[in-house]
Amino acid sequence: MSESDATAVPVTVYTRENCTLCDAARETIDETAAALDVAIDLEMVDVDDDPELAAEYGERVPYVLIDGHPAFKYKVDERELRLKLLAAS
Repeated sequence: MSESDATAVPVTVYTRENCTLCDAARETIDETAAALDVAIDLEMVDVDDDPELAAEYGERVPYVLIDGHPAFKYKVDERELRLKLLAAS
């Protein structure tokens, strides 16, 4: 494991197929992390692959966790994302 992997901020995005908000969230996360030079460990989780997740999140996607903490639902605010990534890195 490289040093950058050890310090990468875990980011989980609960998503589903054909979700334009999910695509926009991922793009915002990728671009913001790159602009801040913050390493992230991005995990995209399709809720439709797991009945329990589908029941829990359903249409409430994207649902974003940063460092294990709920951060965003539906829309990722770039300014808030910057603060959360910096705080977690």
